[in-house]
Amino acid sequence: MEHHFSRRDLFQTSVGLYLATRAKLSAAPATESVPSASASPKSVVGLVRGENRTANIKAALELIDADVRRKLVGKKSVIIKPNLVSTNRQLAATHADALRGIIDYLGPRWKGPIYIAESSAGETFDGYKSFKYDEVVRDFKSREIKMVDLNEEAQYETVQLLDGDLHIQSCRLAKRLCDPDAFVISAGVLKTHNVLIATLNVKNLCLGAPLHSRRKEKPFNDKRIYHGGVRQTHYDVMVTAQKLAPAWGLGVLDGFEGMEGAGPSQGTPVNQKIAIASTDYIAADRIGTECMGINPDWMGYLQYCEKAGVGNFKREMIDLRGESVDKLKVKYRLHNDIDQELQWMGPLTDLPPKLG
Repeated sequence: MEHHFSRRDLFQTSVGLYLATRAKLSAAPATESVPSASASPKSVVGLVRGENRTANIKAALELIDADVRRKLVGKKSVIIKPNLVSTNRQLAATHADALRGIIDYLGPRWKGPIYIAESSAGETFDGYKSFKYDEVVRDFKSREIKMVDLNEEAQYETVQLLDGDLHIQSCRLAKRLCDPDAFVISAGVLKTHNVLIATLNVKNLCLGAPLHSRRKEKPFNDKRIYHGGVRQTHYDVMVTAQKLAPAWGLGVLDGFEGMEGAGPSQGTPVNQKIAIASTDYIAADRIGTECMGINPDWMGYLQYCEKAGVGNFKREMIDLRGESVDKLKVKYRLHNDIDQELQWMGPLTDLPPKLG
């Protein structure tokens, strides 16, 4: 696929080719203690490339196996949160084979309940049907797997955000995704975005958790609060991440076929065939950003999250295992509104009046 870029796209050039070994860590039940000596201040990220989407996801997870097992200890449920920003366009949504890779990996490590849970901007079960998630449940019929529409469940906790007028506004977040006893897995996709430059794991959870009204109820949509302006959006994502992070167990990014251009729903495919996984959502998204050829300095909400103590964004704090970013990187064509998106980085020009 040929890509064209303007001078404003400050990307680094892909260099070098080399093979990296894929370390496979020993298996032990999640209930067994994991030696604390294996813990590190660095965040471990697995990166793989291959010809099978399901196998890629599983291989990336095996690279971080010790971290996953450690975080699973004591949890009461596993929640897999797909990205269903579209309920009818597969390129914009989490593929069923990505879910298969996650559940297959969990097999010997987790025997408890698994929930596939989403609060789509549309009708969640329309997406489940369109993308054949029911077949995934049937494939693992020996497991306790249930699909949940978080909008229809209508249980929530609140977080206080800034709206477009810089007023505090209460936002309803799906209660399941706030539960510290849950092990929440983001099944994200590599896509460009029309506000936040790229949508990865953090965006998948923070803009997926806000609810909209149930059928036949008075309409509301709390996802709209986040679209008050490019500055508020980055900040509000960080505030939401702080609320959700105690339940975050694992971030998985499926880049088998990414989306460039008019993301997050109307872009075009990028045939990259990669998968990324980490128990640190921020670190996984940093590597995802690099694999998309995006300047990490542009990713405001990820930098904010690190400053708020949610995860590691600095490259020197990431232990990358598996493949090399330079070997796999593809320069994604960004949204046409990228110049406006990047205005979060500059000075605020329409200042309020100075009083007093």
